[in-house]
Amino acid sequence: MREVYKFCPSCQSPLEVFEEEYLACSSDHCNFVHYGNPTPVVAAIVEYEERQILLAHNTQWPEDWYALITGFLERNEHPDEAVLREVQEELGVMGELVSFVGHYPFYRMNQILLVYHVRVSGKINLNEELDDYKIIPFSEVTYWPAGTGYAVRDFLISKGETPVEVPFSGM
Repeated sequence: MREVYKFCPSCQSPLEVFEEEYLACSSDHCNFVHYGNPTPVVAAIVEYEERQILLAHNTQWPEDWYALITGFLERNEHPDEAVLREVQEELGVMGELVSFVGHYPFYRMNQILLVYHVRVSGKINLNEELDDYKIIPFSEVTYWPAGTGYAVRDFLISKGETPVEVPFSGM
């Protein structure tokens, strides 16, 4: 388990790893437990025009990595709203929510991905997080065996495609 905290936020006693790898306060007078629950993240399979997927490149990634538009939910924000906000912020275009694709665990980052099919059109205007994008026909999109890659696979299968898996090395 990756330790995020070293001291109890309630009483400042040291935290220790207890049952099931939870961090818990070492003090007998405190009952704080840090469960390390996964963080919800929205992801958009962006359909650009007819039967094409837009994959974007984040400025912090290796140059050959392209993926879905993703982002964290804000306080009191519904996932449907969050995914459309992320598409607008990152691509500079308004999206149309088509459907919910599914939820997928991304264990490496301790996240639960809420994946949507979002349709967009118009001129793409990337924000500062992204520096490139590719538009690929459904029939040519491959998927990666991690996180959002499984959502891409399931989405393409639902559209009658037979996607091919490509290796994913992770970061």
